[in-house]
Amino acid sequence: MKTERVYTKRSFWELNRRSGGYLLRKTLKAKIVSIVRWLLVFGLCFMIIQPLIIRFVNSLKPEIDLYDSTVKLVPRTVTLENYSIVLGLTDMPNSMLNTLWISLLTSICQVVATTLVAYGFARYDFPLKKFWFACVIATIVIPPQAISSSLYNYFARFDILGIIKLIKGNTLNLIGSPTPYVLMCLTCMGLKDGLYIYMLRQYFRNVPKSLEEAAFMDGCGTMKTFLRIMLPDAMPIIISCFLFAFVWQWTDVFYARNFLTSSYSILANQLSSIETKFARTLAGVVQGNASTTVAPARSQQLISIGVLVCACPLIVLYLFAQRFFVESISMTGTKM
Repeated sequence: MKTERVYTKRSFWELNRRSGGYLLRKTLKAKIVSIVRWLLVFGLCFMIIQPLIIRFVNSLKPEIDLYDSTVKLVPRTVTLENYSIVLGLTDMPNSMLNTLWISLLTSICQVVATTLVAYGFARYDFPLKKFWFACVIATIVIPPQAISSSLYNYFARFDILGIIKLIKGNTLNLIGSPTPYVLMCLTCMGLKDGLYIYMLRQYFRNVPKSLEEAAFMDGCGTMKTFLRIMLPDAMPIIISCFLFAFVWQWTDVFYARNFLTSSYSILANQLSSIETKFARTLAGVVQGNASTTVAPARSQQLISIGVLVCACPLIVLYLFAQRFFVESISMTGTKM
């Protein structure tokens, strides 16, 4: 073994001498590039993980450690009382289940509707096709805040061509229920639906038409070809769209405040009002406007704990679905 190592070392320097130093320069360049790549990846991971680590460490501190300048990172005493306070203020079991239910429902509706629309854009010609696709792009560009008042008024006085008012004598008020979410998702007007249509359309456009032609030759109709041939092949990108939809809906505040009342307990509404609820708890007031002032450090600590608890299900979901997510991104990158 020692003789083999000496021979290898001598052969390297011999080859380097014969190449005029090219082999050494190439080896050093490869090592430097590898070190720089490692430093960049480590720095990027550290930038992402550091805020989570700091939030987690701060969540274990008692309130007195927040104002102690000698306590930098590691708390003097570790306590879990902060988590019990946040769980009580946010009605965690109920709000978590409601958020999970709405996120799953809207994500499934979004994936079903956008997949059908994207396949139609990718494979069929119809009147004003470019105009309608421009409208899809517009839903990506135009922020939802621009139409928030119109959406609220529409669902607060919901009617379909005057039919509901004609039958019941009055319009329907859908505010305070998940129905507006479902209607918007099924009509491809939900949160980020334009992006999902664009991603799926780009994928379907690059699938060879020979697959569909072979299915037609075997006697499959349009819908059967879509369900049996196109959908299984597009499952990775569909799962990616589902993950995007679920994550954005899970952390959504804008539509939750517009369509759901404060009595409907979901994480977005609970986390946004955690400071006010804690102030009322300190004042010993259950109802009313009386409250006391909460120190900014204490308020940020409780909000950080709520954010950590909210992010835990998303991390678990990604750990189980990362294989499909990475596969869809790699496939999309090679086909587009």
